[in-house]
Amino acid sequence: MLILLSPAKTLDYSIDPKSNHTAPQFLNQSAKLIKILKQKEPKEISSLMGLSDKLASLNFDRYQSWKASKVISGDVKPSVLVFKGDVYQGLSADTLNAKQLKFAQKHLRILSGLYGILKPMDLIKPYRLEMGTKLETDKGKNLYEFWGSSIQKNIIKDLDAQKSDLIINLASKEYFSVLGKTPNHLNIVSPVFKDFKNGKHKIISFYAKKARGLMTRWIIENNIKDFEKLSRFNTDGYYYCSKQSSATEPVFLRD
Repeated sequence: MLILLSPAKTLDYSIDPKSNHTAPQFLNQSAKLIKILKQKEPKEISSLMGLSDKLASLNFDRYQSWKASKVISGDVKPSVLVFKGDVYQGLSADTLNAKQLKFAQKHLRILSGLYGILKPMDLIKPYRLEMGTKLETDKGKNLYEFWGSSIQKNIIKDLDAQKSDLIINLASKEYFSVLGKTPNHLNIVSPVFKDFKNGKHKIISFYAKKARGLMTRWIIENNIKDFEKLSRFNTDGYYYCSKQSSATEPVFLRD
C-alpha cells in the first residue's frame, strides 16, 4: 500500500532531524529542471508561476544556489519535516516516533514538481515548482510531459515490491494527474472529507486538506494496509458515511 500526498508551498527548515535520511530517486531529472529555471530572470519566474515580485526574487535565488544535496545541512532536510501546510499540520510528522517514521518511509510518497516523487526522509532544498507549472523542456510544454510515465512506473515498482495494488490517493488533482492513465489492476482509493456548514455537508478546502494529513497520520499510527480498514477512520470528529461512499471514494463527514 502507498499513500500519495501533494507537497506544500510553505517550508520550515528549523527542525533538527534525528532519523536516517535518504536521497531523492530522480535527482538527475531535478538538476535538468533547475538548469532551465536558472536561466530565467525574476520577472519571468513571476509570470510563469503567478508569483509576487518578492517571491519571484526569493525563488530566483533558490534556483541559483540549488544543488543535488545528499547530506543534511541548514537548508537540506527531510521532505516530510520541511513541508508545512494544511495537510502537514494534520500529519504533524515531527511528532512521529522512529517506528512510525519507518512505516511512513515504506508506505508514504510525496509527489513533487521538482523532485518527481519523494519518500518522507528524502532530503530537499528550498524550492517552488508546482506540478501544474507550464515549464517548457526538451520533453514537452509542461511538467506532466517532462515526468512522463516515470513517476507511475516508480510507484508500481514499489507496490510490486510490497505485493500490493492499493494506492490511497490523498493528493490534489493537480499532482495526482502526473500518474497519467493508470493500469486497471491498481486499486486507487481517493477519500473525500466533508464538513457541515449552512445546513449541509460539503467539501471545505482548508478542513479537507488538513483531514488528508490526519488520515495519513492515522494510517501510519495504526499500521493500516487494507482498504477495508479505512472506514474506521474517526480522527477529529470525522466518521465514515456508507450512504455517500463508493468503492473508490469513501466519504467521511464531520458535523
